[in-house]
Amino acid sequence: MHYAPTASWLVALSATMGLTLAGCGQADGDASSESGIDTLPMAPVTSTSGGSTGSGGSPMDTDMADGSGDDEADNGNNIGTVWDVGGFPDLGGSQNGCVSDPNADEDNDGFSVAQGDCNDCDPNVNPGAIEVEVTEPDDMGMIPEPADEDCDGFIDNVDPPCDGALALGSVDPLDGAAAIGLCKQSTGPMDWGIVSASYVRANGAPINAPLQHGLMGNFGPNVTPLEGNSVLVLSSGHARIPGQANSCNSLTCAGSGGSAAPAGFPQDVPACPGSSAINDDIALEVTLRAPTNATGYAFSFDFYSFEYPEWVCTAFNDQFIAWVNPAPPGAINGNVSFDAQNNPVSVNIAFFDVCAGCPLGTAELQGTGFDVWDDAGATSWLATTAPVDPGSEVTIRFAIWDTGDNAWDSTALIDNFRWIADGGTVTVGTAPEG
Repeated sequence: MHYAPTASWLVALSATMGLTLAGCGQADGDASSESGIDTLPMAPVTSTSGGSTGSGGSPMDTDMADGSGDDEADNGNNIGTVWDVGGFPDLGGSQNGCVSDPNADEDNDGFSVAQGDCNDCDPNVNPGAIEVEVTEPDDMGMIPEPADEDCDGFIDNVDPPCDGALALGSVDPLDGAAAIGLCKQSTGPMDWGIVSASYVRANGAPINAPLQHGLMGNFGPNVTPLEGNSVLVLSSGHARIPGQANSCNSLTCAGSGGSAAPAGFPQDVPACPGSSAINDDIALEVTLRAPTNATGYAFSFDFYSFEYPEWVCTAFNDQFIAWVNPAPPGAINGNVSFDAQNNPVSVNIAFFDVCAGCPLGTAELQGTGFDVWDDAGATSWLATTAPVDPGSEVTIRFAIWDTGDNAWDSTALIDNFRWIADGGTVTVGTAPEG
């Protein structure tokens, strides 16, 4: 957040508090930093689950759909109030107002001025950062001054969606990544974005099962993308809905066959012991390099199953997981998507709210096949958050499988991946979207 203090205020503060104002000074007598250096957060960042800087405990309490937030991030450290005060004009410094040595990395963000850092006083501003557009007032009721977090010379130029013309049957995993909101590819160790993407089994082994994944502009008439124009659909049967080529037209379609499950899975639900065998598994695995100002990420998913209601709490409960490596604190065997009782995503999850007699009714089943091929249910959109180390590499494997047999298929939609770069502490958690 960027607030430009007046020179008289700085003098008074210096005299009163005995501050030595040095390091991040203004250049050439400019009273306001062109690069947004004069930063004065007036209150400490209060972090809650999901990177929220406000009240409430839901992982989605902060507006993460566009990655917005406070660009004065503490990179995951709870440091309280930060006084980032610009120096007086006669203290010298380079044109960016921070350092006189263009090869020094004063803010320890991995970039010097010579390497393109346009604000070497702020570790959340550098060529490895993601652009953050803040449109909501902060705790002081003020909208922060826009900044050029990624140092490309433009302010608030957030990248647009990239999934506008994706084919239903595309086998390119980068198209699958685009459908969930991942567009930018990393160009090297100092650049954030997609490092690699592939369709694999739930355990990471290679697979060729093109009918078990699809890219759709809608899943029936009532379920539409949360961002962009497409969602990724993964299924233990056919990832197709009525009217599409190769639609299953049944509650069961053969898929990739039997497979070894990832370590620790399938996960049992208390009092509902399940089978240890999985079948017809499919996953999209992406390896990503996080922006240097990101402290977490979020994505949304929607789980459908024909196992509801007949097979609730049985050995045949299909599961969806989002397996992460390295596993963040709070993950269960690497999985970051589960309910408050640590139940995995299946017909036993607490959020199973779309069905006949359920809180959200059956509208989201219409036109999906889950309304006509047999009785079924779904969760509606849920959002998962997880922490990440700024600038680090992380692998996420979105996977689904049949448990115990290859019948009574299940499907997962994935969409709306976004980096959290608001400076708050992010924890593992899942809650209804919105």
